[in-house]
Amino acid sequence: MKRPRPIKGLKQFVRSRRRPPIQEVVRETTAGGIIYRRAKNSKEIEILLVQDARDRWTIPKGHVEEGETTQETALREIGEETGLKDIKIMGWIGKTNFRYRRENSLVLMVTHVYLAKSLNYNEVPQREDWMNGIKWFPASEAIDAVAYEQLNKLMLVGMKKMRETA
Repeated sequence: MKRPRPIKGLKQFVRSRRRPPIQEVVRETTAGGIIYRRAKNSKEIEILLVQDARDRWTIPKGHVEEGETTQETALREIGEETGLKDIKIMGWIGKTNFRYRRENSLVLMVTHVYLAKSLNYNEVPQREDWMNGIKWFPASEAIDAVAYEQLNKLMLVGMKKMRETA
């Protein structure tokens, strides 16, 4: 049996599609919060999630600015990304680690996650322009909706604390 010949130009195509090698490793620190409240009628726990530009549900979070603690960042980012102002940080839940490629850099990101209670039921969340959505979910649905496994685990830890403090 005769061996098939490679498609003409395939090697050049593969070479042209290769990414350039990673030139640097960048470490970034972010912080955010799992925001919860009690539903008005049923008193069930609800969790606020934001939907990013790729339609993934997640928590509000952002980069730590110089001179800021991770707790201050979480509170600031919650306000900026949701419009909620009457929020109380209940405590640190944990952190997640994530890595991705940005052009010629490998980004190693750590996100500090805080439990945050919404103190004003009548405050309506407002999404930022880059978001596809923002929504209060029943806690059990929020865990299923979140796109990141590490965040799901922290939500379970947070739910235990919510029941203890709410």
